[in-house]
Amino acid sequence: MLEFAQSLRWQDFFDILIVSFIIYRVMLLIRGTRAVQILSGIVVLVVLYFAARELEFLTLYWLLGTFLSSIFLIIIIIFQRDIRRALAQVGQTTFSKPQEDTVRILLEIVRAAQQMAQRKIGGLIVIERETGLNEYIESAHSLDAIVSRQLLVTIFQTTAPLHDGAVIIHNGRIRSAGALLPLTRNPYISKQLGTRHRAAIGLSEETDAVIIVISEETQKISLVQHGAMTSDLDENALRSRLDAIFVPKENTTPLLWKNWLNK
Repeated sequence: MLEFAQSLRWQDFFDILIVSFIIYRVMLLIRGTRAVQILSGIVVLVVLYFAARELEFLTLYWLLGTFLSSIFLIIIIIFQRDIRRALAQVGQTTFSKPQEDTVRILLEIVRAAQQMAQRKIGGLIVIERETGLNEYIESAHSLDAIVSRQLLVTIFQTTAPLHDGAVIIHNGRIRSAGALLPLTRNPYISKQLGTRHRAAIGLSEETDAVIIVISEETQKISLVQHGAMTSDLDENALRSRLDAIFVPKENTTPLLWKNWLNK
């Protein structure tokens, strides 16, 4: 063990750190998506491959060997959406505003979601993070408005022309409305979920955006991120989750109470 440690170069140390970081980021990327089940299936095939070799199951060994010889190409084809999402994150800007502005924006979103749920108004609110959403912003109806409860509720009124699509919030402002989002292809998603929920999950599988869904049928608020959905959130729970994602932990309590008491 001592000889092994002495043989390590400084390059080996940084090499291990870089590879570990890449593996960690990949695990974060696929967490909560269908990629986890697919990777599990690939691992099972690899185990079967070595078991077939040891047990001399020649036909099975040849078949699995032929399949696994093209495994890298297969992985690229299967995970093309996840790979594209990872590459899209490089160099993208974050949802960055002064902390007090961020808290105000989040509170307006929470109030709007709560009011819409009480009035049985369906809604789909997307908050951009590191992955750019320009392709969805540009294909929707362009806006450049301050985030406010009144505007969000108005957009999603059933009589409004843009109520069927999503609102996208970029850099603390409402950039577009009526945006069409990609539907998830995850076969494990509940059949009871409607188009809004499937669109929210679909976008979260391709980007790191945070999506809030308000159901007009159940009056429930859901938060979707990284392909996973947390449902039946009340006002306090939604506010806490958004604060945990967007607001730095230090000194958040005074700002929260200051903004909340001034509403």
